[in-house]
Amino acid sequence: MSSANHSPLWQPDLERIARAQITKFQSWAAEHHGAPSEGGYAALHRWSVDELDTFWKAVTDWFDVRFSTPYARVLGDRSMPGAQWFPGATLNYAEHALRAAETRPDVPALLYVDETHEPRPVNWSELRRQVGSLAAELRTLGVRPGDRVSGYLPNIPQAVVALLATAAVGGVWTSCAPDFGARSVLDRFQQIEPVVLFTVDGYRYGGKEHDRRDTVAELRRELPTLRAVVHVPLLGTEAPEGALEWSALTSADMEPVFEAVPFDHPLWVLYSSGTTGLPKAIVQSQGGILVEHLKQLGLHCDLGPEDRFFWYTSTGWMMWNFLVSGLLTGTTIVLYDGSPGYPGTAAQWRIAERTGATLFGTSAAYVMACRKADVHPSRDFDLSRVQCVATTGSPLPPDGFRWLHDEFAESGADLWIASVSGGTDVCSCFAGCVPTLPVYIGELQAPCLGTDLQSWDPSGKPLTDEVGELVVTNPMPSMPIRFWNDPDGSRYHDSYFDVYPGAWRHGDWITVTSRGSVIIHGRSDSTLNRQGVRMGSADIYEAVERLPEIRESLVIGVEQPDGGYWMPLFVHLAPGAVLDEALLGRIKQTIREQLSPRHVPDEVIEVPGIPHTLTGKRIEVPVKRLLQGALLEKAVNVGSVDNVELLRFYEDLARKRT
Repeated sequence: MSSANHSPLWQPDLERIARAQITKFQSWAAEHHGAPSEGGYAALHRWSVDELDTFWKAVTDWFDVRFSTPYARVLGDRSMPGAQWFPGATLNYAEHALRAAETRPDVPALLYVDETHEPRPVNWSELRRQVGSLAAELRTLGVRPGDRVSGYLPNIPQAVVALLATAAVGGVWTSCAPDFGARSVLDRFQQIEPVVLFTVDGYRYGGKEHDRRDTVAELRRELPTLRAVVHVPLLGTEAPEGALEWSALTSADMEPVFEAVPFDHPLWVLYSSGTTGLPKAIVQSQGGILVEHLKQLGLHCDLGPEDRFFWYTSTGWMMWNFLVSGLLTGTTIVLYDGSPGYPGTAAQWRIAERTGATLFGTSAAYVMACRKADVHPSRDFDLSRVQCVATTGSPLPPDGFRWLHDEFAESGADLWIASVSGGTDVCSCFAGCVPTLPVYIGELQAPCLGTDLQSWDPSGKPLTDEVGELVVTNPMPSMPIRFWNDPDGSRYHDSYFDVYPGAWRHGDWITVTSRGSVIIHGRSDSTLNRQGVRMGSADIYEAVERLPEIRESLVIGVEQPDGGYWMPLFVHLAPGAVLDEALLGRIKQTIREQLSPRHVPDEVIEVPGIPHTLTGKRIEVPVKRLLQGALLEKAVNVGSVDNVELLRFYEDLARKRT
C-alpha cells in the first residue's frame, strides 16, 4: 500500500512552517516541558504519546486554560475505558469560548449566511451579551448543572447562543437538525429527558420553506420532562401557546455567569448514526472537549483570531460542535444554513468568497460533485484568503486531491489540502492535518498529537504499509465519559473495547505508511474479504464513481449460509445512462485493473438510489443484514435513514434470492 516513491502533491514553504502555531508550540514545549526541539512533527508526536501527561499539561499551559480549581494531576487512572483526566480541576467551556470578547469586542464572532449568501455578523460583545442574558433566564427556569437542554435548530446563531448558555450554567446540550423527523428526534431526545427545548417553526432549504410546527407539537407531547419550550421564529410565525419567545430571553444586557464544573462534567450528548437499534447517546466532557479542541483547532488546523472558519454541517452532526469550538481560538466562525448546492453546485465556494473564509471545510462528496459538475472554484470566485481546504465524512479519493490542487494552482494559489478522519465518538480527529508536513495524494498527513494511532492485525500486532484495524492505544480527553443510560458501562465497552481489551477499536480499515501518513479504506465492519484479501468499500467507490455514468454506488460482501461469499455492486446511474453490456464491462475492467481482480463484483445491479444516514453516510451494514435475510425493522433504525423506501428494494431483492 505504501507509495513512498511518490513525490508530495504539496509542501509547506519555510515561511508557512515558521509561522505555524504548531512550530511555535514545539519550540516553547521544548524549552518548558522537555519536548524534542529537533526532528520536526514526527518527534513531537512520539513525545506527545510517550509523555501523555506532560503533553496535555503543555497544551493547557500554551492555551492558558483557566482552571477555577487547580488539578491534582493530569491523568488519574490511565485505563481505557475509564481514564480520569485532570482530577480535582474545575472550569467552564463557555468561558473559554467567549474569551475573545475581552480583547476584540467589535470583531465578528459569527458570520451567519443563509441561501441569500449575504453574511450577517454577530460581534463578540453581542454574542457574549446574548449568552449572558439567556444563561440567566435558564437559571430562572430552574436549569441546574447536569440538566439536559435540547435544540431542534438549524445552523443559526441562536443555536450557538443556546449551546454556550447551556454550558455556562453547567447544563448538558444536545441538538438535532430540523430536517430530522419527529421519530428520529424522539429516538435521541427521549433517552436523555431534556428540561428545555429550543425550536424553530421551520427552515429554508433548496429555495423552499419547510414548516415544522406539527413536528414541534409532537415533540412537546412526547417529551414529558420539558419545563419550557423556546420559540425561534425563523419563518416569522407566532409562538405556539405556552412557548417562550427567543427575543424575550436574550434582550437583557448581562455579563454571563460561568458555573465552575468538574473537568469531566458532561458538556453535550452526540449520537451515533443509529443505523441499528437506538442511536448511542455519547456523552463528552466540558474539560475533555475544551483541551482536545484547543489542540485540534489551534495546533492542527492552525486557527487563530485572524482566521475565518467555515465547515458545511448541520446541528445533527459532530462537525457542528467542532465548528462552534472555533470560538475557543478567537476565530470568526461561519454558520451556513441551507442546501450545500443551492442555487447551484458551486454554492459553498461562493460562501467562502463572501465570508473571506481562511479554512474551508466540506465533505469529500461535495468535492467530487464539484469535479463532476465542471465547477471551477478558484477561477470563478475570489478565494485568495483560503489557506486550507479540509474534507471529512468519507475518505477524499485521489482524484479529489488532484482536482483541488489543479483548480487552485491555476490561479497561483498554494493550497493546503487536509483530509481528516475521526468520529462522533471522540468529536475530533484521530488523523488529519498538520500545517508543517507535506501532503501526499490519497493520504491523511499524520496521526494527531496525543493520539497513539496504530493499524493492527487480528492478533493485535501493529502493521506498517499494510491494511489493519484502526486502534488508539492510549486515552484521549474527548473520548466519551459514558453513554447515556448505560449504567454498568457494558454498551460503551462493547462498542470499542471488546475486540482488543484496553485498546480503542474504531471500526475503520487503515494503513499507517512507513513515512507516517495514514490511508483510510472505509469501515471494517463492512469490509470486503475475498479469498483473504481485504479491501475497504471506499476504494471501490472511488474507482467506480470516476465513470461519468455512475452517480453513486454501494458494494456489499455477504457471507452465505453455505460458506460462499456473494459480492454485489449496486449502482445509481446518472440521468440518461443505461446499464448495458458496454458499461458493465467498463465497471468490471475498472475494478480489475485499478484495484484487484478478486474484487470484481459477482453482480452489478441498478438501483433507484443509495440509502444514507441522516448525516449523509452510505448505509452498508444494514443493507448487508437485509441481504442476509433480516427484517427491515431489525436491520435498521428507520428513523435514521434519509429514504426508507430505498431500503425496501434491498429487502425485496433478498426475498427474491431465497
